[in-house]
Amino acid sequence: MSGNFGTDFVWGAASSAFQIEGFSTEDGGGPSIWDTFCRVPGKIAYDDNGDIACDSYHRCGEDIGLLKELGVKAYRFSTSWARIDPRADGSWNKEGLAYYDRVVDLCLSSGITPYLTLYHWELPQAAQDRGGWQVRQTAEAFARFAGMMADHFRGRVSHYFTLNEPQCTVALGHQSGVHAPGKQLDTAGQFGVLVNQLLAHGLAQRAIQAADPKALVGIASTGRLCYPETETPENIQAAREATFAATDGDWTFTHHWLLDPICLGRFPDCAGTRLEPLVRAVTPEDMAIMHTVPHMLGYNIYNGHAVRAQGAGYVYAPRWPGFPRTALKWPVTPEVLDWGVRFLQERYGLPGYITENGVSCNDRVFLDGQVHDPDRIDFLARYLACLSRAIENGADIRGYFHWALTDNFEWHNGYGERFGLVFMDYPGLRRIPKDSFRWYQQVIRTGNLTLSPGNQSSVSARSPQRPECDLP
Repeated sequence: MSGNFGTDFVWGAASSAFQIEGFSTEDGGGPSIWDTFCRVPGKIAYDDNGDIACDSYHRCGEDIGLLKELGVKAYRFSTSWARIDPRADGSWNKEGLAYYDRVVDLCLSSGITPYLTLYHWELPQAAQDRGGWQVRQTAEAFARFAGMMADHFRGRVSHYFTLNEPQCTVALGHQSGVHAPGKQLDTAGQFGVLVNQLLAHGLAQRAIQAADPKALVGIASTGRLCYPETETPENIQAAREATFAATDGDWTFTHHWLLDPICLGRFPDCAGTRLEPLVRAVTPEDMAIMHTVPHMLGYNIYNGHAVRAQGAGYVYAPRWPGFPRTALKWPVTPEVLDWGVRFLQERYGLPGYITENGVSCNDRVFLDGQVHDPDRIDFLARYLACLSRAIENGADIRGYFHWALTDNFEWHNGYGERFGLVFMDYPGLRRIPKDSFRWYQQVIRTGNLTLSPGNQSSVSARSPQRPECDLP
């Protein structure tokens, strides 16, 4: 089956600075909150840390060589704010900036367009010491950083994402505390962190456009997405309502609490909830800054929920015993890349990119010296078939970035989870392309989503009795 992607569709892969680079304080760089968090016993699985990671700081040429071999058109990577601005005061570290010059120039010489994420959770520890995302000054410091970066890379980088997944910064970093900086704030404190990140986006986008009017700016969002259990009109509407529900107790992990202020100029309706007085306290002046509509939206999507209508409302459909799950025990729900994407397109009407999608598998080197990962190939075939269906039904999705290029440091899970197309043999940092690397290479070249050249059989994302995104 050939997916409905078109010749201009941007195929890419993704990574982030702290997860791959290592050596964060080398050449004048400063520690980030993740360097600090990794030093707290028990916070990271196996007490892993990012000191070396994949050593992409010294091996970026090898990694971009893999990207070129893969055949991607684009590479989404992040720059470590702490490496470039170690004191978070605008005292730029030229050596740190020179590293990203190398990465960008290697991409361009390889025919790969850089999509630069300015913040993927690498907050300078110096900024955290002054209050972190709990204070407005961090948003202002970030805007200064963003403007400098756009000026520095003008003519070489034309695509920027300001922030990656502010929802996780709020929910994991400042609610549950399982991510850096490990805070457990009340609702008012969490909302304040969200507001400061919304201000950071608005101020940063304005700074980028002032420095480089030709630059395209977006933000990468994540959160709950739903799809209809069966595709009846009632269930479709129920899934839409569940996707953008505001009062189900999980407001932090939603797309609309981030994107409604940015794209629509208002917060979601929360009348009668504990959030209402917090929303009312936001000034019109701050709302105007937040309401800085991006040129594009990034969607980080891994799984979702099936929903059915019930009475005047909806319920989440229960997952049956033995429901398919990844190595990380996330549910496998390819339909979310169809219906979830369509719902986001309906609400915001902006060009979109799938800035992250992928799967953690129990990968290993087999006796033949290769890494065979049929689970990942099957996962991607199902999800991309559903994305193709969303595009066919009007979703303006212009690119797909596989998470991730290589196995890497997976935050509080350490090195125990493997999302890469390339296996990282950590003892020697040897890179081994997996079978999925070759499969994705074929998809990029031909658009063909069959599982392998010799396998033309259909695969089912769901049980035969239920509608699915077919791979004939």
